[in-house]
Amino acid sequence: MVGVLTETLGPVLIANRGEIARRIIRTVKRMGLRAVAVYSEADADLPFVREADEAVLLGPANPAQSYLDTAKVLEAARATGAKSVHPGYGFLSENVAFARAVMEAGMTWIGPSPEAIDKMGDKINARNLMEAAGVPVAAGTREPVTDLSLALKAAEQIGYPVMVKTAGGGGGIGMSVAHDDEGLAKAYEQAARAASRFSGDALDGPAVLLERYIERARHVEVQILGLPDGRVLALGERDCSVQRRHQKVVEESPSPGITPELRERMLAAAVRAGEAVGYLGAGTVECLVDADQQDFVFLEMNTRLQVEHPVTELVTGLDLVELQLRVAAGESPEVSAEPRGHAIEFRVYAEDPKRFFPGPGVIKVWDEPTGDGVRVDSGYAAGDTVTPFYDPLMAKLCVYGADRAEALEKGRKAVAGFAVEGPKNNLPFCAELLENAEFVTGDYDTGLVARMRS
Repeated sequence: MVGVLTETLGPVLIANRGEIARRIIRTVKRMGLRAVAVYSEADADLPFVREADEAVLLGPANPAQSYLDTAKVLEAARATGAKSVHPGYGFLSENVAFARAVMEAGMTWIGPSPEAIDKMGDKINARNLMEAAGVPVAAGTREPVTDLSLALKAAEQIGYPVMVKTAGGGGGIGMSVAHDDEGLAKAYEQAARAASRFSGDALDGPAVLLERYIERARHVEVQILGLPDGRVLALGERDCSVQRRHQKVVEESPSPGITPELRERMLAAAVRAGEAVGYLGAGTVECLVDADQQDFVFLEMNTRLQVEHPVTELVTGLDLVELQLRVAAGESPEVSAEPRGHAIEFRVYAEDPKRFFPGPGVIKVWDEPTGDGVRVDSGYAAGDTVTPFYDPLMAKLCVYGADRAEALEKGRKAVAGFAVEGPKNNLPFCAELLENAEFVTGDYDTGLVARMRS
């Protein structure tokens, strides 16, 4: 099979950086394929560049002149003889034009079809498509809201509180909750600015979405895998409710806040979602769960590998990157997904642990914890510099135990044993979280971090 993979995929160009590039390189090389990295001037000395079989300089630190420059990435692929491109997450991973350009250049795109990316990239279109497929959605707007007067009318119909967000993009950018007309005006202005800045919408008509806001919600997502033979598999769920500014910080699997009956319904709905778009490869169906009512609604679908994929790998024993590669090569592997035990991921950011503002700098000490049930996916080492040009994620610290109590205890020891000096880091926050009564009992929601900092 290695020969078939090499013929179809190798060499594999990884169009990303840091920990995810390093993580993909590891699997690519284990599978007997050559790994090609691309990098910016700011990242020239990082581990992923050294660990690739070949590395190509794209340009300056500015992402627009390096990692987001599709022409430069494609030229690097051609120059190195790459037969496939893995986009990782972020950057160009959900860029329809880039996916099409890779395929038009005769290379294999390691991801879903451009059509699936396009269908799920707009949150309003995705909501409508999911509703038609029988996936529960929250009460909300079916068309883009392009001015405040329309937003006020929509909020009156939906009922406060409402979540206001951009129709495109992800990562919590531009999201906020409005409890009344005055709050909606502020929330709409914030989302409109974000839509114009990140989605390219015109300033006089940005695409904004309003949905009914669930007061005590958990953010739970289902990992799916679409196979070339048409099957869509659900590989378990992850709880991503520990968030600051609507952005994930800690994830775990399985979710401690849902019943077996709700889990079964969510997995089935995620499969229907994947089938509705003919999904191929690894993807994630994200949901909001009403913790009190034990019900859920569709939030969005991420058509790529998730940052938090390691917790699924730890409880299933699967390598999701390997599965992505095999599916891209045309295989429909037999996959047994019977999650066992409990896994938790802590995102280790170069940021202030109190206010969560980025704090880049030179890493003077970097000492990763080790031991049974401990996994660290890192993008840096001692002597490296965390620059202000990219997301401040330095590493993902993951722990696995036979049950949640064991995972929590391993998490406490691993967090205490992770030494980072130089840039600011949020390890003190992770230690604080592991002693928080709500988190320890598993009875928490997306408002947990805000309550910790109130």
